[in-house]
Amino acid sequence: MPSYATPVSDPAPFNDEWFVHANKGLDDAGSALLAQAVQWVKEPLAGVLAHTGEPLDLHSAGVVRILADLGTDAATRASALITVLPADAGNADAANSQDAMRKQFGAEVVTLVQGTRALLRLGNLTGQANDSAAPGSDQKEMQRKMLLAMAADLRIVLLRLASRLQSLRWHAVAKIPYPPALARETMELYTPLANRLGIWQLKWEMEDLAFRFQDPETYKIIARQLEEKRIEREAFIVQAVKALQDALAEAHIRAEVTGRPKHIYSIWNKMRMKNLEFHQLFDLRALRVIVDDERACYAVLALAHSLWTPVSDEFDDYISRPKPNGYRSLHTVVIDEEGHTFEIQIRTEEMHRFAEYGMAAHWLYKESGQKGGKVAAGGGYDQKLAWMRQLLAWDRAGGKAKTSAAGQDEPDVPAPDSPQAPPAASNEHIYVLTPQARVIELPVGATPVDFAYYLHTDLGHRCRGARVDGQMVPLLTRLATGQTVEIIATKSGGPSRDWLNPQLGFLASPRSRAKVRAWFNAIELQQRISQGQAMVEKELQRLGKTAVNLEQLAQQLEFAHADDFYVAVAKEEFSLRQIDYLLSPQKARPNDPSALGTQGEARVYQSGVANVVRTGKSGVLVVGVDSLMTQLARCCRPAPPDQIVGFVTRGRGVSIHRHDCASYAALAKRQPERVIDVDWGQTGDALYPVDISIHAPERTDLLRDVSEVFAKLRLNVVSVNTHSRRSLAHMVFTIEVRNGEQISRVLGALNELSGVSAARH
Repeated sequence: MPSYATPVSDPAPFNDEWFVHANKGLDDAGSALLAQAVQWVKEPLAGVLAHTGEPLDLHSAGVVRILADLGTDAATRASALITVLPADAGNADAANSQDAMRKQFGAEVVTLVQGTRALLRLGNLTGQANDSAAPGSDQKEMQRKMLLAMAADLRIVLLRLASRLQSLRWHAVAKIPYPPALARETMELYTPLANRLGIWQLKWEMEDLAFRFQDPETYKIIARQLEEKRIEREAFIVQAVKALQDALAEAHIRAEVTGRPKHIYSIWNKMRMKNLEFHQLFDLRALRVIVDDERACYAVLALAHSLWTPVSDEFDDYISRPKPNGYRSLHTVVIDEEGHTFEIQIRTEEMHRFAEYGMAAHWLYKESGQKGGKVAAGGGYDQKLAWMRQLLAWDRAGGKAKTSAAGQDEPDVPAPDSPQAPPAASNEHIYVLTPQARVIELPVGATPVDFAYYLHTDLGHRCRGARVDGQMVPLLTRLATGQTVEIIATKSGGPSRDWLNPQLGFLASPRSRAKVRAWFNAIELQQRISQGQAMVEKELQRLGKTAVNLEQLAQQLEFAHADDFYVAVAKEEFSLRQIDYLLSPQKARPNDPSALGTQGEARVYQSGVANVVRTGKSGVLVVGVDSLMTQLARCCRPAPPDQIVGFVTRGRGVSIHRHDCASYAALAKRQPERVIDVDWGQTGDALYPVDISIHAPERTDLLRDVSEVFAKLRLNVVSVNTHSRRSLAHMVFTIEVRNGEQISRVLGALNELSGVSAARH
């Protein structure tokens, strides 16, 4: 079993032995401050018990011992004593007076005490939260972020961690069951937080003790298995260490060789993750070798492999290929002559310090578990974590830079109230609570309206007021981390346009602003639909076509839905005259009895058909031949009075081209014998398809203007092909004309439009 520091159990906790331990590393001024704190709390704490039954004087004394082992400053240790002082203690008036406390201990201690008490109250609130109440979010992760954001000084978080560890120690020694909810909270909230801050001394011990209360049977089984082999394992480790030390001395390699401790929770976690039995674990016996440089690491590796047989699948070179979080070390598993397997870790002193004390991103792979994914650290953690690691390494003698084992000076750590100190909280997010103690992450500057929109879009629309920590506040109040927010909403209604005004400050979140804009856009869309529908129905009444199915009409006009049609009409992107043309008798097919309109017009080209309709009534005469089938070529779309030529095809009659058609020129060059003379005959009022090519700079109303030209000249558009490139629009309209005069008129009208260049295609 892992060995931990024995909790203080003396009935008089503040005795001489305790003072020696508590003052470890402090100068005379620090010792005097700690002695003042003891005198301040000694009488009020005597005989007072926490709700779990733990004596508060023993608790505070134990917390100070933990903090002393971590090398914290005098202000942190004094704050640990004062923080636990209950409000109803005998000296409450004096002890809890901020003015008296500030006069006695200074502003720094008061700030630490107030911050720690605020975190304690926050922990009591969030302990009521249930992750199932927040689908899709990790409430424990949000609480960890909020604890960091709430701590203006990260020593406050350290105080909370030390307090939780002392409570676990006391329950373990007193053999009093620890409340299951607190044990679960320790595993889900506090141990990952200690892991994230790099405080491994606290992390491993809290994990083992919390696991002992969460699953006592499994804990006892693993502890018993470890104890059964303890003497044998320790003897083996001593023998292996001596063998390796002798080999290193012979090779003149300076190194420190030790056995590596194992923790019960770590063993259980590896068994669970890798589905292994206890006897299958390689690293129950483990050595750690610390050398001077990287070159020595590989020399030790070669030496170890010469002494023992390596297990090929169990070698990891994290020096040449560091883990994503920057962890570097050599890991190998070897087998001795008797078949015993054991692990060896080899690293430099710098790598060891980084892995054990200064690894800011260690949690990136430890907490990801089986997922194996890299979890991104949020907010301004990097500054805070660096500060905490420097704080733990702070020179106790006088706050000056100290020399590391590698011989390099470590940077000075700014005092908590110095201008160089990191910001108190993340400059990106705040963390607030719902009345049900759910933690919500919002951007800095967020208001109750942002909070309402985060919870639900409809709640944001109906938000009319808010209570913060039970007090009514204006909707533009800026929220702060740790506050509890309750929204007052109406049964129906929508947002105010004032919320979109950035100068008024109602919204700080882009997500909230987008939801408000979406609400107003939806209202505007409905208004346009209603307006467009009224305009269409009015036009149909004018035409006497009130029985028309509007959905079918929209689809005939190439709109997906009637609502899209109405919006285009309301925005004047579609001319209502096209409805007249669509519903006019001219739209009848040529082979229908109704193909003849009021003026007897007949179409040669049918909309929607891939090829020109072969009616045989094209009005083209083939010179010297009677009754030959003719078709108008789509490549050039001839129309009277164009000069035309004919080409005899195989099985499709005579194809009629314009004389300047490039396709015809290629055909005539290959097979000149198929060329035939043709001319226009009596065309009457037949309609011919013609392609008009249009080039113009892109603008929003271009299509509308072009369509208006065709509508004014009463020319039917049977197809449109458009595309844009480099802000230039290219359109090809296929229209129906009777003769070249209509083509000239339409080209002239199109070229009068601003920026438009039109030509026969």
